[in-house]
Amino acid sequence: MPLALHRSLLFVPASRPERIAKALASDADGVIVDLEDAVAPDDKENARQWLDDYLVKTPDARLMVRVNAVSSDAFDADLALCARHPGIVAVMLPKAETLEAVARVSDTGKPVYPLIETARGLLALPRLCQAHGVARVSFGALDMATELDLIAGTPGAESMLDQCRYQLVVASSAAGLAPPLESVVPEIDDLARVESVARRAAEMGFAGMLCIHPRQLSAIHPAFTPNAATLDWAARVVARADEGASAFQLDGRMVDAPVIARARSLLARAESLRMNPPVEGGQH
Repeated sequence: MPLALHRSLLFVPASRPERIAKALASDADGVIVDLEDAVAPDDKENARQWLDDYLVKTPDARLMVRVNAVSSDAFDADLALCARHPGIVAVMLPKAETLEAVARVSDTGKPVYPLIETARGLLALPRLCQAHGVARVSFGALDMATELDLIAGTPGAESMLDQCRYQLVVASSAAGLAPPLESVVPEIDDLARVESVARRAAEMGFAGMLCIHPRQLSAIHPAFTPNAATLDWAARVVARADEGASAFQLDGRMVDAPVIARARSLLARAESLRMNPPVEGGQH
């Protein structure tokens, strides 16, 4: 299925329904209303009801939902909510590990976004990427680091997490999925840190990033948006190719079929962002 270019997906707690409209009005390419980690165990039922009420009162809203894990008592009720609201355009499955869990989410009729944040999920990743209904995968680095007992913020931990990132990019490409989404950065006000993570993720082949506050968007979007110089280069490559050249020099560098394909992809991405920025999780 055709997918939007999600540079950013912004989490908002379902337990704070007054924030949903603000999130949808932000510059985020998509909004994920969170029924899982951002909601206390005793508030799960209330949060689900508040989201239900919001969607009934705001039928034009378009958003994603992160449901609780398949092992949770809230999972079935979360899926029932997602199935009955057309405004919920996709479902994020946390701690995705099995084809059975993906199938249960897919039965809602919504695209599935498996969140890879456990060792079992990483081992199952190639199968999950091939599963019916899966649109794209995302990375949960914080949970993964905890599960693997990594020392947060150290070079060793980052090296381990990069191995996970590598597998997400390769498995997504092999399955024909859209490129994956990078994990959140918990530092809300450290925009230099957010930008650094976003740019490195873009260099590694990620399409965008999960985020937890609108303030982070200004640091995320430039990393996943082709700049003017890059687009100028791509336009000149495509122009030469359209004239019939299959291999040529441009700016002192060799250009052939893979480079031409990359240039066309960059122009297509820029056009998609220009024409249709907040698809599949934002408000049109």
